[in-house]
Amino acid sequence: MSFKDLHKPGDPLLLPNAWDVASAAALAAAGFPAIGTTSLGVAAAAGIPDASGGAWPETLALAQRLAPLDVYVTVDMEHGFSDDPAEVAEYAARLDGIAGVNLEDRHGDPAHHAKVIAAVKARAPHLFVNARTDTHWLREGEIDDALARCRAYVEAGADGVFVPGLKREADIAALAGGVDAPLNVLYAPTGPRVARLAELGVARVSTGSMLFRAALLAAITAAVSIRNDADLSQLELPSYEAVDGLSRSAK
Repeated sequence: MSFKDLHKPGDPLLLPNAWDVASAAALAAAGFPAIGTTSLGVAAAAGIPDASGGAWPETLALAQRLAPLDVYVTVDMEHGFSDDPAEVAEYAARLDGIAGVNLEDRHGDPAHHAKVIAAVKARAPHLFVNARTDTHWLREGEIDDALARCRAYVEAGADGVFVPGLKREADIAALAGGVDAPLNVLYAPTGPRVARLAELGVARVSTGSMLFRAALLAAITAAVSIRNDADLSQLELPSYEAVDGLSRSAK
């Protein structure tokens, strides 16, 4: 089954997002057929602000390390790390062994983002381009704006569309049924569960930066618990050997 075949409206691909080799290898070992990267996790781990365009070297290096994993890998390319469509396409073409990319429009000029998508598909036609529009990300969005952008991106060659931040089930259903491409949404603990998203016609559910942030919370909680002399004897941690072995699966 191809990466594209995993995107089934009504039976969505749950795509967990990793930030390093160990997290990706652990998710692969847990049985997930595809892994995404999270731009926040990759950038933050390197001390770089997310969406600043400065994490391309780290993104490329991680992609190269994840490519040998026996799962599909899709890479979050933020805004493409350049405003030049041809340069974005060259970056994407360097992702050997990678199944797909995310490209976000930052709610900018949709015509320009369509040119970026077209350039990437022309240069690297094997990549599954997931076109993200930020109509609803950290802002109140309009469904007509999202529909128009998604349709333009599909016409430019996008294989799927991603609209993070959707809150209303009616909007999710409208996008799933109104765009001729698989719809990807971002999982939110306060939003619909995966089963309900399936009923709404969603084809892919991403975790985004949630797992990275959950890992930070777990680490801080453990450290504070040790400082407070809590009993952690019942904590079921992965063994040293198990974690050390994760690096071998990415070679």
